[in-house]
Amino acid sequence: MKIDSVEAIPLAIPYRRPFGFASGRVTAADHVLVRITTDDGLVGHGEAPPRPYTYGETAASIVAAVRDLFAPVLVGADPFARERVRADLDRTVANNAAKGAIDVALWDLVGQACGQPVHVLLGHAADDVRAAHMIGLGTPEEMVADAVEMRDDHGVDAFKIKVGRELGVDMAAVRALRAELGDAVELYADANRGWDADTAIVASRRLADHGVSMLEEPNPAADVLGRRRIVAASPIPVVGDESTITLGGVARSLLDGDAQAISVKVARTGFTDSAKIVGLCEGLGVTTVVGNQIDGMLGTVASVALGCGLRALARQPVEVTNYLLMTDDVLAEPPVIVDGRLAARQEPGLGARIDPDKLAHYRLD
Repeated sequence: MKIDSVEAIPLAIPYRRPFGFASGRVTAADHVLVRITTDDGLVGHGEAPPRPYTYGETAASIVAAVRDLFAPVLVGADPFARERVRADLDRTVANNAAKGAIDVALWDLVGQACGQPVHVLLGHAADDVRAAHMIGLGTPEEMVADAVEMRDDHGVDAFKIKVGRELGVDMAAVRALRAELGDAVELYADANRGWDADTAIVASRRLADHGVSMLEEPNPAADVLGRRRIVAASPIPVVGDESTITLGGVARSLLDGDAQAISVKVARTGFTDSAKIVGLCEGLGVTTVVGNQIDGMLGTVASVALGCGLRALARQPVEVTNYLLMTDDVLAEPPVIVDGRLAARQEPGLGARIDPDKLAHYRLD
């Protein structure tokens, strides 16, 4: 089996409402669908959500990278030779989302060829995961309403609160959420690099007072010494995300004292490198969680597969609800959250079928 063709298809799907965080704001899913077809007719898919304010990638740059740089390397390659493929792709630096989507599509193909779901190939630690929901920036009332909708409609009891604004504004939202949701609900926070180090230290103490369990990316990643001061002073673990986007970056961050837990994202490191990061962290006794790059349905299915595949991830809530922000998608069968949990698909590969009519409607090329 060899790769016959590689496509990068730009999509635009509106959101039900904007999603805001300290480093940006999105109003539509301007994503790229990567489709890899083999010479015996198998088709694998991956989703690349560009985040230019975080990784420097746009939909246009992802399409160009896949079409002009990566497709010539991939065509004729064996989908099972993921390490060789990754070595070839890594001759081009960065382009994390493009490479992540390619890796996901390759695992989709391998699963189909083997007749096994991806989460089974990864290790089959679980059949479903506990869902966590990211709450975007807004007024305290808007953020509470978002959480209540997820709790009442889907049974979600773990929430990541976006913070990183003026501290009083953020703490008003945290207080309102804790008051409404009660002490049994898990809350953790993500500042998306929005505070300086001194503010983050104060914030960590106030967040701890409200039972917030972790603080993700509190200050700019380039402020390494400030991050270390935060880690030393914070009563709650500091999570690396945008500052720890490669295996080597994770190793340096943990050994240098820049983070105490790590968020992995399929959209950024695929299945292959995500599993390597999780293994490194597990060996060091460091918690890993599955983050969300404001993924669509395909990215959500991939995140659930990763969470169900690896034991260290299956123990933690997985951020898998944000596809619900979108008015529609190109997946034929949407993910369904039941009693706060989302099950891995049992079909070979990702078990994700693309609706051709929806793809034709939302594609931009």
